Amino acid sequence: MRFIVHDTISVMAEMLKEPLEKRPGALREMLAPMRSAIPVPGDVVDIHHRGGGFRVDADDPRYLEAVTRLAGQDVLGQVERELQRASEALGHLEQAESLQVMFVLGNPDDDHLMRVTGGYYGMGGAPGWLYLLAWPSDDVIGRIAHLAVHEFHHSVRFTTVEWNPATVTVGEHVISEGLAEAFVRELSGAGAMGPWSGMVTGEEYERAHAKIMAGFGLAGMTNTPAYVLGDSAMRMFGQEPRGIPDMAGYAVGLRLVDEVMEATGLTAVQLSGLPVAELVRLRGQHGQRGEHGRHGQRGETNPDS
Repeated sequence: MRFIVHDTISVMAEMLKEPLEKRPGALREMLAPMRSAIPVPGDVVDIHHRGGGFRVDADDPRYLEAVTRLAGQDVLGQVERELQRASEALGHLEQAESLQVMFVLGNPDDDHLMRVTGGYYGMGGAPGWLYLLAWPSDDVIGRIAHLAVHEFHHSVRFTTVEWNPATVTVGEHVISEGLAEAFVRELSGAGAMGPWSGMVTGEEYERAHAKIMAGFGLAGMTNTPAYVLGDSAMRMFGQEPRGIPDMAGYAVGLRLVDEVMEATGLTAVQLSGLPVAELVRLRGQHGQRGEHGRHGQRGETNPDS
């Protein structure tokens, strides 16, 4: 696979030297290739700001310092090299001929970005593109390339396994996040993983696990993000919270995947192309807890009550 990693770090460095009134236009120009391929309603600058991107309407000396640090550590080069490694590891699965990558600097004063998502996040569901956003703190800067791998895993998995926004279930969404993190761990070690799967623990995790499993077969992306991203994201999106702790779906998804791997001896790479119904079947077949044959709302096997 050919990876086209846009040199947004150089573009942002120049942008941050421009007068404030020129920066919104420069941001629109930088994001134009992705936005032309993936149309999104609304002003791209507003979407960028609401998504935790650095402000183009305010001077902040931290921005240019952060961009300079990203360039000095060759983060975009790291992204491309890790994506090549990931592509080779998933070589048994169908992959597109090319994939474009857009990295954007985050806003260190955005509460949701810094507190809820751990300072970085990505999107890999759009055909032909990966989008990465991060504030390069000491904890984050070395993981940005692994974030790209996480998102790339989604891109490859859903070339093989159908992802229909109208019919995808909570179970598929949760397990896809767990598989992506297990793949990162398998490729580069536990230190490469994001913080998301470890954010919910103890009794809070058990409550989240019960709620997610109760909704495992619930269909449609109007429902699934609530069970993956949790209540803070739902409030930010203007949707009704479901009583799910922030990022709980990652923890539950990783545990489910770990149970399948432990039960079967298969690796994350080997599991990456299997649909959720098959993963649940393998988990149940090897004696994991849950009622085998119980079904959710779309006929997906529900692994727990």
